[in-house]
Amino acid sequence: MHHVILSLAANRYQKSNLAKARQCLGELLTDLHYTEEQWTEPLSAKRRDLYLNQLAEGRTTLTQEELNRRLKQIETDFGRTPEKRQRGIVPIDLDILLYDEQRLHERDWQRPYVADLLQQLQ
Repeated sequence: MHHVILSLAANRYQKSNLAKARQCLGELLTDLHYTEEQWTEPLSAKRRDLYLNQLAEGRTTLTQEELNRRLKQIETDFGRTPEKRQRGIVPIDLDILLYDEQRLHERDWQRPYVADLLQQLQ
């Protein structure tokens, strides 16, 4: 079993999309724990929609590559496209922050809300 921490974020239908994403993650991970949701301002000026963010911690038998592939498929299923991304529309964003001892998406680790949410997992 592999220990993982994932970030969840949405700036479209934020509450309902995070809830649906949590259901999807329940099919990929066991021993799931979630932080509280946290609202944040957008980092780019493309849109003014607030983001709703959350972290998930759990275990999986999937390889890092397979887990990432499945997360990106969930994003696609939610309607995430390159065109929407360019316009700043994010129905759901699912990223692996930690896979066993390997940290990924280093820029995300520097964001204040990630540090705040990580404390809830300890």
